[in-house]
Amino acid sequence: MQFGVPKETRDLEKRVALTPAGVQALVRAGHTVYVQSDAGAGAGFTNEHYRDVGATIVYSAAEAYGRAEVVVKVARPTAQEHRWFTNGQTLMSFLHLAVASPDLHAALAIQEITAIALEEIQEEDGSLPLLTPMSEIAGRLAPVIAGQLLMSNHGGRGILLSGLPGVPRGIVGILGGGTLGGCAARAFVAMGAQVIILDKDVNRLRRLDAYFGGTVTTMISNDYNINRVVGFADVLVGSVLVPGQRTPILVTREMVRKMRPGAVILDYAIDQGGCVETSRPTTLRDPTFVAEGVTHFCVPNTASMVARTASHALTNALLPYLLMIGQLGVQEALAASYALRKGTKLFQGKIASHRLAAALGREVEVDLTEALNLA
Repeated sequence: MQFGVPKETRDLEKRVALTPAGVQALVRAGHTVYVQSDAGAGAGFTNEHYRDVGATIVYSAAEAYGRAEVVVKVARPTAQEHRWFTNGQTLMSFLHLAVASPDLHAALAIQEITAIALEEIQEEDGSLPLLTPMSEIAGRLAPVIAGQLLMSNHGGRGILLSGLPGVPRGIVGILGGGTLGGCAARAFVAMGAQVIILDKDVNRLRRLDAYFGGTVTTMISNDYNINRVVGFADVLVGSVLVPGQRTPILVTREMVRKMRPGAVILDYAIDQGGCVETSRPTTLRDPTFVAEGVTHFCVPNTASMVARTASHALTNALLPYLLMIGQLGVQEALAASYALRKGTKLFQGKIASHRLAAALGREVEVDLTEALNLA
């Protein structure tokens, strides 16, 4: 099997889909891996690191795409990358197709691409092995980012999250108690902040309450409780996930207006549209904006702030699926793996996912069960 690893083209996206360790495992399994020159430089991996483990270095994205049967990348392809797709190719990336531009959908269809969204690869137990490490990173970075944005020299409220003896701690509201929300809560608690977690699932809240030994406050997520928490939170973290669909708006502009001037919103749901009405995507080069007196951080690729750690974590999670694809071929791997089928959004250019079809207001165009002879 021939795998291609192009250099990421989005501004300041420094992660790479495969580290040298991942490439070495594929090469030892008998596969060819084409790595675009400097694809790993942002994460500290040189061309020599890749050559030493058997990668073939190519000097253009067109070649990395053109030689590959399976293209493996981190971020959703940009418009300039669409022209490098080759007919019948397989693309594996964090695609977020429910909120992607129509031109990407058109390019995938025209070139009959099988598109596997890393964020939706899902095991039968419900776990999301590719999304989980990126969520863990974003959660653990949350107090680092929020702590800086709360500082007076950043236009924040001038609050120290831990407080001091005789001075109250900062208050953090977290919408969603999944992997990202739980990791964020753990990191904020470690910094000494007062943490409130809201989630619709009372059993999840019970588990969080037990894990934290009662040191966090848990609340059922509904409009009334969200409105209350937003009104007094110094930091609001949006960590809501509806796999494969646009995230619902849980925090209205009117709620944001009630927040204290200089408060901070980290809308980590922005890669699926955002859960705060005032949110809009930002970049690592220009990560924040102020709306209704509140600082918003809405960077879809926060994990790229620690590109080396993120690249290692991504490779660890992705490699077993790539080895399966390399051994069996794409179609046989899809037939054998429930997780890969769950992540398959398009099969040979046709919509194969009920989630994606619903998000786009379209119909499923191919039944994977029939296409893979699983009936």
